[in-house]
Amino acid sequence: MTVKVRFAPSPTGKLHVGNVRTALVNWLFAKGQGGQFVLRIDDTDLARSTPEFEQGIEDDLTWLGLVWDERHNQSKRFDRYEDAAARLKASGRLYACYETSEELDRRRKVQLSRGLPPIYDRAALDLTDAEKAAYEAEGRRPHWRFKLEGKRVAWEDLARGHAEVDTASMSDPVLIREDGLFLYTLPSVVDDIDMAITHIIRGEDHVTNTGAQIEIFEALGATVPGFAHMPLLVGADGAALSKRLGSLSISDMREQGYEPIAITSHLGKIGTSDALEIGASVQALGDSFAFSKMGRSPARYDTADLDRLNAQALHAMDYATAQPRLAALDADLGEAFWEVVRPNLQKFADVVGLAAIVRGPVTPVIEDAAFAAAALEVLPETMDETLWPTWTNAVKEKTGAKGKGLFMPLRLILTGQAHGPDMAAIAPMIGRERIVQRLKGETA
Repeated sequence: MTVKVRFAPSPTGKLHVGNVRTALVNWLFAKGQGGQFVLRIDDTDLARSTPEFEQGIEDDLTWLGLVWDERHNQSKRFDRYEDAAARLKASGRLYACYETSEELDRRRKVQLSRGLPPIYDRAALDLTDAEKAAYEAEGRRPHWRFKLEGKRVAWEDLARGHAEVDTASMSDPVLIREDGLFLYTLPSVVDDIDMAITHIIRGEDHVTNTGAQIEIFEALGATVPGFAHMPLLVGADGAALSKRLGSLSISDMREQGYEPIAITSHLGKIGTSDALEIGASVQALGDSFAFSKMGRSPARYDTADLDRLNAQALHAMDYATAQPRLAALDADLGEAFWEVVRPNLQKFADVVGLAAIVRGPVTPVIEDAAFAAAALEVLPETMDETLWPTWTNAVKEKTGAKGKGLFMPLRLILTGQAHGPDMAAIAPMIGRERIVQRLKGETA
């Protein structure tokens, strides 16, 4: 069996870390086994779906490296959903209900007051044709519920192990609204059948829904796919993700300078037994992925880990990969420069400030003018790998400064910063003319 999975986002907003993790795990599972990844745009809500959000979904997935093998729009498949609904109606599994939301709410309150579970009582099944016609004459339009069998539905969950749901404890789910709009469940099942989806991978908040969905698969005479329900994301402190973090979009993260491999490595490995380290590629992450590594506890999303992985990705980036991006930032000062500065990068854009150290302008920080003057007196003529050790030894002999008292003043004068690249490597790149200017206190 060839593994085939799907990711079905709604184009009603931007992709955020939560739903991208779902897309990623689907992709990793499929690609790790040579399978297929389907992008299915859930745009059945025509009023809220927009082409801009749809394009944004495609752009974000492409940027992350999650390329799809098939792509579908649910809005082009309404005829298939109508066919499935007709079959379910004919078999008595989809039935018309005329209660208003206010009437249903009152019933729930009565059930709760009596200590009963707030489950739909299937009163609509007892309606006569005359009663239905009377409701229609009032202007009411039915919503349609799927009649559950009220049994224990069991499956072997790839992430959770043996799982069971008792559909007797559930209300018959509404599949079609009063206005004729299909809710998520029926189109999803029909598409999974038509597209031969082998595994449905999603968050554990969908476990209960799975019982009903399995019954719909069976009612339509289809093979039930496998399921995996992942633990949800929580914050670094174990609490629910804050609204800000939980809605952090991939486009926002891209603008903030995060590398795609840092995001995919982070989301792909948190909550697993794998070390939280950068992956060689998103395909390599897929090759090493296994649900057996996934724990049952919620996965902790810590931006400090993401920042560390982002820096790790940049520190390992070769010049050939970096060069086009350096050129785009007007910061391509050659391979030797890149090798020197990349260990100091947290975000790629940091390279712009580091390039300024070499070519200026830098406003030197001189705390001791006499020290700067002494350093200028013994500045070597030769600007090569011997510059820094030769010069610092000469400054030490002339001023008596040593350790931090020797190296920090020189760093502040040459770079204007207390931290930065290895001075032995960067100083020759600055060049003697600029070094002289900065030792004199000039911006250069």
